[in-house]
Amino acid sequence: MEILRVASSSNPKSVAGAIAAVLEHDTRVELLAVGAGAVNQTVKAIAVTRGYVAPKGIELVTIIAFAKIEIDGNEKTAIKFIVEAHH
Repeated sequence: MEILRVASSSNPKSVAGAIAAVLEHDTRVELLAVGAGAVNQTVKAIAVTRGYVAPKGIELVTIIAFAKIEIDGNEKTAIKFIVEAHH
């Protein structure tokens, strides 16, 4: 499963394109977001992705959880979004 990191400065349409590209060859993608701004951009990106894949008969299911990640040697708590494509 491919892992994409989303920042508060990420463009939701660009992230949505990356999600859709991963889902072309895999059924799952994991997104990691640290902070409220990054979580906001991730949620918007998932919504935009749904608009990209729905006409193809693909429905998205998202599982949300906490994850511990390391950034610059410091442990941070991230929100993990696992996005699955169902045909």
